[in-house]
Amino acid sequence: MAIGGCVSPCKLLFLTQRPLKFTKQNMIFWFRFFSHWPLWALHALGQVVGWLAWLLSPTYRRRFLANSQAAGLSFWQVAGAVGQAGCMSTELPRLWMGKSLRVVWVKGAYQAVKEAYDSGNGVLFLTPHLGCFEVSAQALAESFSAKHGPLTVLFRPSRKEGLAKVMEASRARPGLETAPTTLAGVRQMIKALRAGQAVGLLPDQVPPEGMGQWVPFFGKPAYTMTLAARLALQTGAKLVLIWGERLPWGQGYAVHASDLGQDMAGDVDAAVLQINQAMERLIFQRPDQYLWGYARYKQPRQDAVS
Repeated sequence: MAIGGCVSPCKLLFLTQRPLKFTKQNMIFWFRFFSHWPLWALHALGQVVGWLAWLLSPTYRRRFLANSQAAGLSFWQVAGAVGQAGCMSTELPRLWMGKSLRVVWVKGAYQAVKEAYDSGNGVLFLTPHLGCFEVSAQALAESFSAKHGPLTVLFRPSRKEGLAKVMEASRARPGLETAPTTLAGVRQMIKALRAGQAVGLLPDQVPPEGMGQWVPFFGKPAYTMTLAARLALQTGAKLVLIWGERLPWGQGYAVHASDLGQDMAGDVDAAVLQINQAMERLIFQRPDQYLWGYARYKQPRQDAVS
């Protein structure tokens, strides 16, 4: 799902290119250049970037192994995620600036989303850092926004000026709106849900201090956002789990979608735990496409919320 968290895999690219200074101008140039590449070539480049990041950054490597081991997975079960994390970076120019790519809905996914929209209560889409979350938002906007209104996604701009400019331009597309990580952004999402529209979040992204609580994630305490649970409980929105699987050899993407699988608990604490457990189930579907190098168990940052 398009959100500020998608900046994290881009850091893999910077790890391998420290000598270069990425200004606004040359960042836009390179994104436009790579946006014309075929997807298979971008993913091949991404495999190289991912493994270079693995080899060149001991911190990243240790975190990757520690996170996957906490989930009870051996390195050989998640080794593919090393290259896939690089693909998450190199595919962005094509997704943001290039021609549309092949996207298919797996069996039952489109119907699950349609039924959620048809309920008229608004839809809350949740996805972990799994596969290509950018393509999920684009598929939803293309298929449903004309009838049901825009998809609003939580968005925290990159601290890198060049990348922030590219992200801002890429998100200015029909059917997609962004909400800042502020109280005004929260109010914007509540308004969208109450209007029967949809909101997208990455609930496994570490929120700022004061906006989450410590909840088990793969058996370890992880500071977890309460926003998703609060939005669902406050508005009665339908909750849909969604993620975009990266298909091999640049064949495109497959969108998976389903409901929570159980009734949401009536209190925030229990609902947050349910959401974490749902994210774990999604990740176990394709652990080789999860961003294991993400600092999921870090202390929350002290961002100002206004």
